[in-house]
Order: sequence, then structure tokens, then C-alpha cells
Amino acid sequence: MRHILVALILTMWPALACAALDKPLEPGAKVAFLGMTFIDLSTEGTYNGVRADETARLELMESAARDRFVQEGFVMLSTAPVAAELASTVNPADCNGCELHMGERLGADYVLVGEVRKISNLILSVELVLRDVNSGQILRGIAVDIRSNTDDSWLRGIRYILKNHFFKS
Repeated sequence: MRHILVALILTMWPALACAALDKPLEPGAKVAFLGMTFIDLSTEGTYNGVRADETARLELMESAARDRFVQEGFVMLSTAPVAAELASTVNPADCNGCELHMGERLGADYVLVGEVRKISNLILSVELVLRDVNSGQILRGIAVDIRSNTDDSWLRGIRYILKNHFFKS
């Protein structure tokens, strides 16, 4: 009997874990958006370094995310009080919980971080993660692959994440 119960729990575990990602978000919650990190894994990036158009696209994508959170009724907090720590953090989406500490210092309910990984000029991946500052629990998190390295494709990627995962109706 005990083996059956353990097997049932292990079978249901993925469904239970995914159910947490559909919990309603608190209206009017304060969000600390620590930005998007660009990770260039392409050969082009190795040889040519940072491209101005990709840096501008990252800012465009961050702006689109902020605008959508405001449109949905969330309060976007200034990151100025943690600017020095944020500037010295290579990737807030992968810093062993430093994003939660920064969010806590900012008085945030949620902390939002993201990454854009460039595999090649054709293949990129966009990831966005929203965590509860108090519990550390991931409330929303998804990555999507996009094709083509243009303003339109990057915006299409972030808008897809926000519309179909973060704020699906």
C-alpha cells in the first residue's frame, strides 16, 4: 500500500508543481524588474563582441515587459537603491538568489528577471521568470525560442510570454 501511495505522489508531482505556476498574481503588487541579461553563445559574438542593435533590442524588450506589467495594474519599483549591486551582478537571473535579496531591499512583492540567449543570428531563446520575494517560489517562468534577430522577433517573443503565460485569461 505504501509503495502505491509513493508511486501516486511521484506520478502527480509534475502536475502539482505546474499548478503553482497558475496561481493568480496579487493585483497591485510591487514588482522589482532587475532587467534582461543578454548571453551571446554565437560564433559571431565570440569574434565581434557586443552589437549596438542587440543592446537596443534588450532595452526595447525590457520596456515592453514593464509597460505590460503596468497595464495589468502592477507597481514597477525603481531599482536605484540597489543600482550598485545590480551593476556588479553579471546575471540577476542566475545569481544564487541575489535577485530575491535585492527585491526584498526594494520592498517588492515579486521580482522579475529574464535572459535572451543568442545561439546564432537565426536562433534565440527568451526566458522570463517571476518569483515571490518572501517565499522564493517561482510564480511564472517560461522560455520561448524565436527565429530571426530583429526588433520585431524579439518583441514578438516577450509579448508571447506575457500574453500566453504571465497574463493569460
